[in-house]
Amino acid sequence: MSKKPVPQPWHPAPYDPDGVDTMAIKALAAGKATEGQQKRALNWIINSVCGTYDQPYRPGEGGDRDTVFACAKQFVGQQIVKHINMPVPTRTEPK
Repeated sequence: MSKKPVPQPWHPAPYDPDGVDTMAIKALAAGKATEGQQKRALNWIINSVCGTYDQPYRPGEGGDRDTVFACAKQFVGQQIVKHINMPVPTRTEPK
């Protein structure tokens, strides 16, 4: 069984060649995304761009710098997921 090569953290994130991911991101940026486009855009950002749930460790020569780069991307994804899952505080007085 051959191993799939680990993508380098600085490589561009994979995306749908039919443009569905691109259309979802553009619609999100324009504030006109459908529910499905919003979910697709966030999924692409969290999983493909940030590699939030990937193993960040990169062995070998230069692995320390590659690992740090992967960890930085992961941190962004973790912050997004944190806010998605965080309960919204209730306010008693308007600020």
